[in-house]
Amino acid sequence: MQAYRAPRWLVGGHAQTIWPALFGKRFDGPAPTYRRERWRTPDADFIDVDWQGEDPRQPLLVLFHGLEGSSGSHYAQAFAHWARTHGWRFVVPHFRGCSGELNLAPRAYHSGDFEEIGWVLARLRGMHGGPVVAVGVSLGGNALLRWAEEAGNSAGRQVSAVAAVSSPIDLAAGGHAIGRGFNRQVYTRMFLRSMKPKALRKLAQHPGLFSRERLLAARDLYAFDNVFTAPLHGFKDTEDYWRRGSAQPHLERIRIPALVLNARNDPFVPGSSLPQPRDVGSFVTLWQPAHGGHVGFPGGRWPGHVHTLPEQVMGWLQRAI
Repeated sequence: MQAYRAPRWLVGGHAQTIWPALFGKRFDGPAPTYRRERWRTPDADFIDVDWQGEDPRQPLLVLFHGLEGSSGSHYAQAFAHWARTHGWRFVVPHFRGCSGELNLAPRAYHSGDFEEIGWVLARLRGMHGGPVVAVGVSLGGNALLRWAEEAGNSAGRQVSAVAAVSSPIDLAAGGHAIGRGFNRQVYTRMFLRSMKPKALRKLAQHPGLFSRERLLAARDLYAFDNVFTAPLHGFKDTEDYWRRGSAQPHLERIRIPALVLNARNDPFVPGSSLPQPRDVGSFVTLWQPAHGGHVGFPGGRWPGHVHTLPEQVMGWLQRAI
């Protein structure tokens, strides 16, 4: 993946982000199908967990999705296809409110939600007899790395290795980048189109939880996080959330094999903000190809596919365990 080159007909980080998400081929044959479980959380809420495969002796791939993602996201279906064709079990634990049904508690999810990651992985480890690896995509990857950092030497009790794909591990750099120019007009609007209605439904559940007027006035993720994400999850404000939630400053604390993959032309994650080998410990491998966009890495001839990403990431994870 370090030497990855995008197809010649798909030029630039925006094209390599948008085309795979909308048009890239995700699987061969029938679409992945899931069996859903609902898990009750320790705070009397719930998450929905989608499974593919039943044999607890198979290796298990856990995928934590990105902002407003789900088991139906293009990358989730591509990893599900890889798992199906390679004899692995596959599971997508949805972050709260992302499975199609609003969660119950006066909270949602966030990029530094390592406590939730830890609870999910511990439960999965108790259910599964074979090897377990975890992949986090974008927001899910930052949260997964934060868990590995906090868990330290105990992380290996839950999983053998982890990978973070296109993750904004410097939340401030990513947050400011998505709030400018083309990113603001396209990606920010797309996310807020989903996030604002969900936040208003949360307010209807819990009147007085935050200011409706301030939420409606939010025009970027910085403002949204200031009104909603930060205060609902114990942070003082957006700056506090982005600082405490970022995985990048603590990568040297990771004690299991960890792959951190970021394309240098990712529109959401400035290449200048990415860590260098001197910034990470010996357990962390950095892949920073020049091309790929955000969770893109398209391959093949027209119209392209998104198989390259799971093939490369899972190849690394298999070697790591």
